[in-house]
Amino acid sequence: MAKRFLIFSQYFPPEIGASQTRLAALARALKASGNEVEIVTALPHHLKGRIFTDYRGKLYLRDSWEGITVHRTWLYASPSSGVLQRLLNYCSFAATALFGLLRAQKADYIFVESPPLFLILPAVAFSMIRKVPIILNVADLWPESVKMLGVVRNPVLLAVAGRLEDWAYRRSRYVNAVTDGIQRRLLERLAVAESSLLFLPNGVDTSQYYPRPPDSELVAKLSLQDKKVFIYAGTHGLAYKLDLLLDLAQRLEDRNIAVLLVGDGFTKASLIKRATEHSIRNIIFVDSQPESEMPRYFSLACGSILPLSNNPLFEGTRPAKLFTSLASGVPVVYSGAGEGSRILLDAKAGLVVPPESLKDIEDAVLTLATNQAIHRQMADSGRSYVTEHFKWDNLVGEWLSELREREFHRGVRW
Repeated sequence: MAKRFLIFSQYFPPEIGASQTRLAALARALKASGNEVEIVTALPHHLKGRIFTDYRGKLYLRDSWEGITVHRTWLYASPSSGVLQRLLNYCSFAATALFGLLRAQKADYIFVESPPLFLILPAVAFSMIRKVPIILNVADLWPESVKMLGVVRNPVLLAVAGRLEDWAYRRSRYVNAVTDGIQRRLLERLAVAESSLLFLPNGVDTSQYYPRPPDSELVAKLSLQDKKVFIYAGTHGLAYKLDLLLDLAQRLEDRNIAVLLVGDGFTKASLIKRATEHSIRNIIFVDSQPESEMPRYFSLACGSILPLSNNPLFEGTRPAKLFTSLASGVPVVYSGAGEGSRILLDAKAGLVVPPESLKDIEDAVLTLATNQAIHRQMADSGRSYVTEHFKWDNLVGEWLSELREREFHRGVRW
Protein backbone atom coordinates (compact mmCIF):
# COMPACT_ATOMS: atom_id res chain seq x y z
CA MET A 1 0.00 0.00 0.00
CA ALA A 2 1.38 3.41 -0.95
CA LYS A 3 2.13 5.89 1.83
CA ARG A 4 2.27 9.67 1.90
CA PHE A 5 5.55 11.18 3.13
CA LEU A 6 5.97 14.82 4.11
CA ILE A 7 9.65 15.78 3.93
CA PHE A 8 10.47 18.72 6.22
CA SER A 9 13.84 20.41 5.86
CA GLN A 10 15.31 23.90 5.96
CA TYR A 11 17.31 23.03 2.84
CA PHE A 12 16.10 21.80 -0.54
CA PRO A 13 16.76 22.42 -4.26
CA PRO A 14 17.28 24.72 -6.06
CA GLU A 15 19.88 25.11 -3.30
CA ILE A 16 23.01 23.02 -3.70
CA GLY A 17 24.53 20.88 -0.97
CA ALA A 18 24.74 17.42 0.55
CA SER A 19 21.43 17.53 2.40
CA GLN A 20 19.65 19.02 -0.63
CA THR A 21 21.00 16.24 -2.85
CA ARG A 22 20.12 13.55 -0.31
CA LEU A 23 16.55 14.76 0.20
CA ALA A 24 15.97 15.24 -3.52
CA ALA A 25 17.12 11.66 -4.11
CA LEU A 26 14.86 10.42 -1.31
CA ALA A 27 11.86 12.29 -2.75
CA ARG A 28 12.50 10.89 -6.24
CA ALA A 29 12.93 7.34 -4.99
CA LEU A 30 9.83 7.47 -2.78
CA LYS A 31 7.78 8.78 -5.69
CA ALA A 32 9.22 6.21 -8.11
CA SER A 33 8.25 3.42 -5.71
CA GLY A 34 4.60 4.51 -5.82
CA ASN A 35 4.43 6.63 -2.67
CA GLU A 36 3.17 10.22 -2.48
CA VAL A 37 5.51 13.00 -1.43
CA GLU A 38 5.24 16.65 -0.38
CA ILE A 39 7.99 19.00 0.76
CA VAL A 40 8.00 21.81 3.32
CA THR A 41 11.14 23.92 3.26
CA ALA A 42 12.49 27.45 3.45
CA LEU A 43 12.77 29.99 0.68
CA PRO A 44 16.10 29.15 -1.02
CA HIS A 45 19.01 30.94 0.63
CA HIS A 46 21.73 28.45 1.60
CA LEU A 47 25.38 29.49 1.01
CA LYS A 48 24.30 32.78 -0.56
CA GLY A 49 23.53 34.57 2.70
CA ARG A 50 20.38 35.99 1.14
CA ILE A 51 17.13 34.67 -0.29
CA PHE A 52 17.52 33.84 -3.97
CA THR A 53 16.38 36.62 -6.29
CA ASP A 54 13.32 34.86 -7.72
CA TYR A 55 11.97 34.17 -4.22
CA ARG A 56 12.46 37.51 -2.48
CA GLY A 57 9.56 39.50 -1.09
CA LYS A 58 7.49 36.41 -0.29
CA LEU A 59 6.35 35.04 3.06
CA TYR A 60 4.98 31.81 1.61
CA LEU A 61 5.19 30.19 -1.79
CA ARG A 62 3.69 26.98 -3.10
CA ASP A 63 5.49 25.64 -6.14
CA SER A 64 6.42 22.37 -7.81
CA TRP A 65 9.69 20.49 -8.06
CA GLU A 66 9.82 17.55 -10.48
CA GLY A 67 6.07 17.16 -10.13
CA ILE A 68 6.18 17.23 -6.31
CA THR A 69 4.39 19.99 -4.37
CA VAL A 70 6.76 22.18 -2.36
CA HIS A 71 5.69 24.63 0.35
CA ARG A 72 8.31 27.31 1.05
CA THR A 73 8.20 29.81 3.92
CA TRP A 74 10.25 32.89 4.81
CA LEU A 75 13.28 32.94 7.07
CA TYR A 76 15.97 35.41 8.11
CA ALA A 77 18.99 35.01 5.81
CA SER A 78 22.33 36.61 6.62
CA PRO A 79 25.77 36.47 4.95
CA SER A 80 27.38 36.37 8.40
CA SER A 81 28.31 33.04 9.95
CA GLY A 82 28.19 34.37 13.52
CA VAL A 83 26.36 32.38 16.20
CA LEU A 84 23.63 35.00 16.67
CA GLN A 85 22.96 35.22 12.94
CA ARG A 86 22.80 31.43 12.65
CA LEU A 87 20.37 31.20 15.53
CA LEU A 88 18.16 33.84 13.95
CA ASN A 89 18.31 31.95 10.67
CA TYR A 90 17.30 28.63 12.24
CA CYS A 91 14.71 30.00 14.63
CA SER A 92 13.00 32.23 12.06
CA PHE A 93 12.32 29.25 9.82
CA ALA A 94 11.18 27.14 12.77
CA ALA A 95 8.70 29.95 13.52
CA THR A 96 7.27 30.24 10.00
CA ALA A 97 7.47 26.58 8.98
CA LEU A 98 4.33 25.48 10.83
CA PHE A 99 2.28 27.54 8.38
CA GLY A 100 3.79 25.58 5.50
CA LEU A 101 3.27 22.27 7.30
CA LEU A 102 -0.39 22.98 7.86
CA ARG A 103 -0.82 23.79 4.17
CA ALA A 104 0.29 20.26 3.24
CA GLN A 105 -2.07 17.34 2.81
CA LYS A 106 -2.51 14.70 5.50
CA ALA A 107 0.59 12.52 5.62
CA ASP A 108 1.36 9.09 7.02
CA TYR A 109 4.84 10.18 8.12
CA ILE A 110 6.72 13.45 8.51
CA PHE A 111 10.42 13.00 7.70
CA VAL A 112 12.33 15.73 9.56
CA GLU A 113 15.88 16.61 8.52
CA SER A 114 18.30 17.54 11.32
CA PRO A 115 20.31 19.72 11.53
CA PRO A 116 19.06 22.22 12.38
CA LEU A 117 17.55 20.47 15.37
CA PHE A 118 15.15 23.39 15.94
CA LEU A 119 12.84 21.93 13.29
CA ILE A 120 11.68 19.38 15.83
CA LEU A 121 9.60 22.13 17.50
CA PRO A 122 7.19 22.84 14.60
CA ALA A 123 7.37 19.14 13.65
CA VAL A 124 6.07 18.06 17.06
CA ALA A 125 3.33 20.72 16.96
CA PHE A 126 2.30 19.47 13.51
CA SER A 127 2.50 15.85 14.68
CA MET A 128 0.14 16.58 17.57
CA ILE A 129 -2.33 18.54 15.42
CA ARG A 130 -2.43 16.08 12.52
CA LYS A 131 -1.60 12.86 14.44
CA VAL A 132 1.35 12.11 12.14
CA PRO A 133 4.37 10.12 13.43
CA ILE A 134 7.82 11.68 13.15
CA ILE A 135 10.86 10.14 11.49
CA LEU A 136 13.82 12.26 12.62
CA ASN A 137 16.69 12.04 10.14
CA VAL A 138 19.98 12.65 11.95
CA ALA A 139 22.49 13.73 9.33
CA ASP A 140 24.73 15.34 11.95
CA LEU A 141 24.68 15.00 15.74
CA TRP A 142 23.70 18.31 17.26
CA PRO A 143 24.88 19.77 19.62
CA GLU A 144 27.89 17.44 19.71
CA SER A 145 29.23 18.51 16.31
CA VAL A 146 28.95 22.28 16.85
CA LYS A 147 30.68 21.86 20.21
CA MET A 148 33.57 19.83 18.77
CA LEU A 149 34.01 22.28 15.89
CA GLY A 150 34.06 25.22 18.30
CA VAL A 151 31.11 26.90 16.57
CA VAL A 152 29.27 27.19 19.91
CA ARG A 153 31.16 27.38 23.21
CA ASN A 154 28.54 28.87 25.51
CA PRO A 155 27.79 26.16 28.12
CA VAL A 156 24.23 27.38 28.66
CA LEU A 157 23.39 27.19 24.95
CA LEU A 158 24.98 23.75 24.72
CA ALA A 159 23.03 22.51 27.74
CA VAL A 160 19.75 23.77 26.29
CA ALA A 161 20.57 22.19 22.94
CA GLY A 162 21.34 18.89 24.68
CA ARG A 163 17.94 18.93 26.37
CA LEU A 164 16.28 19.68 23.03
CA GLU A 165 18.15 16.77 21.44
CA ASP A 166 16.97 14.32 24.10
CA TRP A 167 13.40 15.58 23.78
CA ALA A 168 13.54 15.29 20.00
CA TYR A 169 14.45 11.61 20.18
CA ARG A 170 11.69 10.91 22.69
CA ARG A 171 9.05 12.59 20.53
CA SER A 172 10.03 10.75 17.33
CA ARG A 173 8.59 7.38 16.46
CA TYR A 174 11.75 6.61 14.52
CA VAL A 175 15.24 8.10 14.49
CA ASN A 176 17.10 7.62 11.23
CA ALA A 177 20.91 7.56 11.02
CA VAL A 178 22.91 8.28 7.87
CA THR A 179 26.23 6.74 9.00
CA ASP A 180 27.35 3.79 11.10
CA GLY A 181 29.04 6.22 13.49
CA ILE A 182 25.86 8.19 14.10
CA GLN A 183 23.94 4.94 14.54
CA ARG A 184 26.39 3.74 17.22
CA ARG A 185 26.24 7.05 19.06
CA LEU A 186 22.45 7.03 19.05
CA LEU A 187 22.38 3.52 20.48
CA GLU A 188 25.20 3.76 22.98
CA ARG A 189 25.35 7.33 24.25
CA LEU A 190 21.95 8.76 23.47
CA ALA A 191 19.96 5.67 24.45
CA VAL A 192 17.74 5.50 21.37
CA ALA A 193 15.98 2.13 21.39
CA GLU A 194 17.13 -0.22 18.64
CA SER A 195 13.49 -0.82 17.70
CA SER A 196 13.16 2.91 16.97
CA LEU A 197 16.33 3.19 14.91
CA LEU A 198 16.39 3.21 11.09
CA PHE A 199 19.34 3.48 8.71
CA LEU A 200 19.48 5.30 5.37
CA PRO A 201 23.03 6.19 4.29
CA ASN A 202 24.13 8.55 1.54
CA GLY A 203 24.02 7.15 -1.96
CA VAL A 204 24.34 8.26 -5.57
CA ASP A 205 22.32 8.33 -8.77
CA THR A 206 24.48 6.13 -11.01
CA SER A 207 22.39 7.05 -14.05
CA GLN A 208 23.42 10.69 -13.62
CA TYR A 209 27.02 10.17 -12.52
CA TYR A 210 29.04 7.80 -14.69
CA PRO A 211 32.44 7.76 -16.43
CA ARG A 212 32.51 10.02 -19.47
CA PRO A 213 35.13 11.77 -21.59
CA PRO A 214 36.24 15.26 -20.53
CA ASP A 215 33.69 17.92 -21.42
CA SER A 216 35.48 19.83 -24.21
CA GLU A 217 33.51 23.02 -23.61
CA LEU A 218 34.55 23.15 -19.95
CA VAL A 219 38.14 22.23 -20.76
CA ALA A 220 38.34 25.26 -23.06
CA LYS A 221 36.41 27.56 -20.73
CA LEU A 222 38.65 26.78 -17.74
CA SER A 223 41.89 26.56 -19.78
CA LEU A 224 42.58 23.00 -18.67
CA GLN A 225 44.10 21.68 -21.88
CA ASP A 226 46.82 19.08 -21.16
CA LYS A 227 46.19 19.34 -17.40
CA LYS A 228 45.63 16.57 -14.87
CA VAL A 229 42.71 17.96 -12.87
CA PHE A 230 42.00 17.16 -9.22
CA ILE A 231 38.61 18.31 -7.99
CA TYR A 232 37.04 19.25 -4.69
CA ALA A 233 33.30 19.76 -5.11
CA GLY A 234 31.23 20.84 -2.14
CA THR A 235 30.73 23.34 0.65
CA HIS A 236 33.73 25.49 1.53
CA GLY A 237 33.44 25.30 5.32
CA LEU A 238 35.01 24.05 8.54
CA ALA A 239 34.79 20.33 7.79
CA TYR A 240 37.51 20.49 5.13
CA LYS A 241 41.02 21.98 5.24
CA LEU A 242 40.79 23.56 1.83
CA ASP A 243 43.80 25.80 2.49
CA LEU A 244 45.85 22.61 2.02
CA LEU A 245 44.68 22.51 -1.58
CA LEU A 246 46.20 25.94 -2.16
CA ASP A 247 49.49 24.66 -0.76
CA LEU A 248 49.17 21.57 -2.93
CA ALA A 249 48.55 23.60 -6.08
CA GLN A 250 51.52 25.81 -5.33
CA ARG A 251 53.82 22.80 -4.92
CA LEU A 252 52.60 21.23 -8.17
CA GLU A 253 52.64 24.29 -10.42
CA ASP A 254 55.35 22.81 -12.67
CA ARG A 255 53.72 19.37 -13.00
CA ASN A 256 50.79 20.17 -15.34
CA ILE A 257 48.39 19.55 -12.48
CA ALA A 258 45.44 21.84 -11.74
CA VAL A 259 43.26 21.93 -8.63
CA LEU A 260 39.59 22.72 -9.24
CA LEU A 261 37.33 23.87 -6.39
CA VAL A 262 33.61 23.89 -7.17
CA GLY A 263 31.19 25.29 -4.61
CA ASP A 264 30.56 28.08 -2.15
CA GLY A 265 30.81 28.67 1.58
CA PHE A 266 32.04 31.14 4.14
CA THR A 267 35.76 30.19 3.76
CA LYS A 268 35.76 30.69 -0.02
CA ALA A 269 36.50 34.43 0.01
CA SER A 270 39.61 33.96 2.15
CA LEU A 271 40.81 31.12 -0.11
CA ILE A 272 40.45 33.26 -3.23
CA LYS A 273 42.20 36.15 -1.53
CA ARG A 274 45.15 33.99 -0.56
CA ALA A 275 45.40 32.41 -4.01
CA THR A 276 45.46 35.88 -5.56
CA GLU A 277 48.02 37.28 -3.12
CA HIS A 278 50.38 34.35 -3.76
CA SER A 279 49.72 34.25 -7.52
CA ILE A 280 48.79 30.56 -7.48
CA ARG A 281 48.04 30.02 -11.15
CA ASN A 282 46.96 26.38 -11.20
CA ILE A 283 44.01 26.61 -8.80
CA ILE A 284 40.58 27.36 -10.23
CA PHE A 285 37.48 28.47 -8.31
CA VAL A 286 34.02 27.81 -9.73
CA ASP A 287 30.76 28.84 -8.06
CA SER A 288 28.21 26.26 -6.96
CA GLN A 289 26.62 24.51 -9.91
CA PRO A 290 23.21 22.87 -10.32
CA GLU A 291 23.30 19.15 -9.64
CA SER A 292 22.62 18.51 -13.33
CA GLU A 293 25.89 20.26 -14.24
CA MET A 294 28.16 18.46 -11.79
CA PRO A 295 28.78 15.35 -13.94
CA ARG A 296 30.41 17.65 -16.51
CA TYR A 297 32.88 18.89 -13.89
CA PHE A 298 33.67 15.39 -12.67
CA SER A 299 34.37 14.43 -16.28
CA LEU A 300 37.39 16.75 -16.14
CA ALA A 301 38.89 15.06 -13.11
CA CYS A 302 41.82 12.69 -12.87
CA GLY A 303 41.05 12.46 -9.16
CA SER A 304 38.98 13.89 -6.34
CA ILE A 305 40.46 15.19 -3.08
CA LEU A 306 38.63 15.11 0.25
CA PRO A 307 40.90 16.88 2.79
CA LEU A 308 38.97 16.44 6.03
CA SER A 309 39.92 18.47 9.08
CA ASN A 310 41.79 16.56 11.78
CA ASN A 311 38.90 16.21 14.21
CA PRO A 312 37.52 12.98 15.76
CA LEU A 313 34.05 14.17 14.75
CA PHE A 314 34.77 13.34 11.11
CA GLU A 315 35.75 9.74 11.78
CA GLY A 316 32.03 8.94 11.70
CA THR A 317 31.30 10.65 8.41
CA ARG A 318 30.82 9.24 4.92
CA PRO A 319 30.81 12.28 2.61
CA ALA A 320 28.22 12.30 -0.17
CA LYS A 321 30.87 13.64 -2.55
CA LEU A 322 32.78 10.39 -2.08
CA PHE A 323 30.02 8.48 -3.87
CA THR A 324 29.60 10.95 -6.73
CA SER A 325 33.34 10.69 -7.38
CA LEU A 326 33.33 6.90 -7.44
CA ALA A 327 30.21 6.69 -9.59
CA SER A 328 31.93 9.04 -12.07
CA GLY A 329 34.94 6.75 -12.28
CA VAL A 330 37.11 9.30 -10.44
CA PRO A 331 39.51 7.83 -7.85
CA VAL A 332 39.63 9.63 -4.51
CA VAL A 333 42.46 10.93 -2.36
CA TYR A 334 40.88 10.73 1.10
CA SER A 335 42.76 12.68 3.74
CA GLY A 336 41.04 11.47 6.88
CA ALA A 337 40.21 8.50 9.06
CA GLY A 338 37.16 6.48 10.01
CA GLU A 339 34.07 5.48 8.12
CA GLY A 340 34.70 7.23 4.81
CA SER A 341 38.24 5.90 4.58
CA ARG A 342 37.06 2.35 5.30
CA ILE A 343 34.48 2.55 2.51
CA LEU A 344 37.12 3.80 0.06
CA LEU A 345 39.55 1.03 1.01
CA ASP A 346 36.80 -1.57 0.71
CA ALA A 347 35.98 -0.21 -2.75
CA LYS A 348 39.68 -0.26 -3.74
CA ALA A 349 38.96 3.04 -5.42
CA GLY A 350 41.43 5.53 -4.03
CA LEU A 351 44.23 6.34 -1.64
CA VAL A 352 43.79 7.07 2.07
CA VAL A 353 46.27 9.35 3.83
CA PRO A 354 46.36 10.88 7.32
CA PRO A 355 44.28 14.03 7.88
CA GLU A 356 45.96 17.38 7.19
CA SER A 357 49.15 15.75 5.85
CA LEU A 358 50.14 17.84 2.83
CA LYS A 359 53.10 15.65 1.84
CA ASP A 360 50.95 12.50 1.83
CA ILE A 361 48.22 14.24 -0.20
CA GLU A 362 50.85 15.37 -2.70
CA ASP A 363 52.29 11.85 -3.02
CA ALA A 364 48.82 10.36 -3.56
CA VAL A 365 47.95 12.97 -6.20
CA LEU A 366 51.18 12.28 -8.07
CA THR A 367 50.51 8.54 -7.97
CA LEU A 368 47.10 8.95 -9.58
CA ALA A 369 48.43 11.50 -12.08
CA THR A 370 51.36 9.40 -13.26
CA ASN A 371 50.37 5.72 -12.88
CA GLN A 372 47.73 4.97 -15.50
CA ALA A 373 47.36 1.31 -14.48
CA ILE A 374 46.55 2.14 -10.85
CA HIS A 375 44.26 4.95 -11.92
CA ARG A 376 42.26 2.77 -14.31
CA GLN A 377 41.96 -0.08 -11.81
CA MET A 378 40.69 2.26 -9.09
CA ALA A 379 38.29 4.05 -11.46
CA ASP A 380 36.70 0.78 -12.57
CA SER A 381 36.56 -0.63 -9.05
CA GLY A 382 34.90 2.49 -7.63
CA ARG A 383 32.20 2.53 -10.27
CA SER A 384 31.43 -1.15 -9.73
CA TYR A 385 31.37 -0.75 -5.97
CA VAL A 386 28.84 2.09 -5.77
CA THR A 387 26.66 0.47 -8.45
CA GLU A 388 26.43 -2.62 -6.26
CA HIS A 389 26.13 -1.00 -2.84
CA PHE A 390 25.07 2.66 -3.02
CA LYS A 391 22.46 3.25 -5.71
CA TRP A 392 19.78 5.53 -4.29
CA ASP A 393 16.84 3.46 -5.54
CA ASN A 394 18.20 0.35 -3.83
CA LEU A 395 19.00 2.14 -0.57
CA VAL A 396 15.55 3.73 -0.32
CA GLY A 397 13.90 0.42 -1.22
CA GLU A 398 15.76 -1.31 1.62
CA TRP A 399 14.85 1.53 3.97
CA LEU A 400 11.16 1.26 3.10
CA SER A 401 11.29 -2.49 3.75
CA GLU A 402 12.87 -1.85 7.14
CA LEU A 403 10.24 0.77 7.97
CA ARG A 404 7.45 -1.58 6.87
CA GLU A 405 8.82 -4.35 9.10
CA ARG A 406 9.10 -2.03 12.12
CA GLU A 407 5.53 -0.85 11.59
CA PHE A 408 4.31 -4.43 11.29
CA HIS A 409 5.74 -5.21 14.72
CA ARG A 410 3.93 -2.14 16.06
CA GLY A 411 0.68 -3.49 14.64
CA VAL A 412 0.45 -0.76 12.00
CA ARG A 413 -1.07 -1.79 8.70
CA TRP A 414 0.96 -0.89 5.62
